[in-house]
Amino acid sequence: MLYGLKIATRYLTANKGQTALLVTGVAVGVFIFIFMSALIGGLAEFILARTVGDLSHITIEAETEDPALLVASEGHVLAVTERGRTRDATLAEAATWLPLIETVAGVKAVSPEITGAGFLTRGAQVAQVSVVGVEAGRESAILDLASYMVEGEERVGSGVIVLGRDLADDLALSIGQALHLESSKGITANLTLGGIFETGNGSMDSARAFVSLSTARTLFSMPQGVTQIEIKLDDLNAADATALRIQSLTGLNAVPWTDDAEQLMEALDAQAQTGYFLKAFALITIVIGVASALLLSTYRRRPEIGIMRAMGAGRGFVVFVFVTQGALIGLLGGIMGAGLGYLALLPFPTREAFRPGTLPLDITQGSYGLAITLTVIAAILASILPARSAARVDPVTAIGQ
Repeated sequence: MLYGLKIATRYLTANKGQTALLVTGVAVGVFIFIFMSALIGGLAEFILARTVGDLSHITIEAETEDPALLVASEGHVLAVTERGRTRDATLAEAATWLPLIETVAGVKAVSPEITGAGFLTRGAQVAQVSVVGVEAGRESAILDLASYMVEGEERVGSGVIVLGRDLADDLALSIGQALHLESSKGITANLTLGGIFETGNGSMDSARAFVSLSTARTLFSMPQGVTQIEIKLDDLNAADATALRIQSLTGLNAVPWTDDAEQLMEALDAQAQTGYFLKAFALITIVIGVASALLLSTYRRRPEIGIMRAMGAGRGFVVFVFVTQGALIGLLGGIMGAGLGYLALLPFPTREAFRPGTLPLDITQGSYGLAITLTVIAAILASILPARSAARVDPVTAIGQ
């Protein structure tokens, strides 16, 4: 084996220019493989971060209680309701569940909230808004509100409201101005604009209003409980499993974000399939290049192969020499391509620093080890045909040439 490795190495160093060109070609294929892995993986992370990263990964919503049913003797079903009153769904024991949910592995943040509709008034101007009541200190638990602030602060103390940029512009508002917020219950609160945020999401920037949980309780006549509990995870891909753990632990209906994201998941799967095809083409290019070069090498070295055969070298030994030669080419090219790919991806921002307008290349998803391994395997497979061709060389005919 060592002798075969020595001969394979000598064949590679005998024509350094050709070997360098072949190794460079393999390295380019590996570089493309790594670049596509980083691009496809980074793009998927960027899409998820923009669509799901600022949303709740798991949501626990209060279930509306069905009215009591009365079955008449004729078989007709009658609903019993309370005249003049509506019953809002609440999580009355939310405070009991919060510490328990926070202990679940993978949970990053928990935010109890009261949500509802309302009307924001300034003078003669009126705008419909979606009101979200959050606990002081948890304003950025789910949506990273602090990072999106363009004016003022994200803090929602008593009597303070935080609005989106589009909504503030529509009402010509500035920090410190007084506003009137009327809830769907008909209850009005006088508030002061304490902060303006801009997420880039038009529906949020034009219609979302954050207030304190105590203010929301007053607006929606909810002295206790909340309407929903939003949960942020360290890994959003673990939402399904974590939701099941929370549901089994608390008995509450925990809904992961994936339940309403079938189209997004299908789009990401299609994108991943496209990446697989592109990377497969890069490997096919490597196979064709190595096979062509070794076939040419086999033809040029027919006399040498004939001498080896005449001196007693078996066909298996000849096959080993050329397969080893292909493996060395794949290994050298793979390492060079992986190194070049890593260096090329270093200047790009990390996944945490992805911003709109930047190319979302994730250096951690370059698949460097996989690229080198697949390249070596591809080079070995590419060398099998030339190796078998070399093993079939007739010693007498080859030496005579």
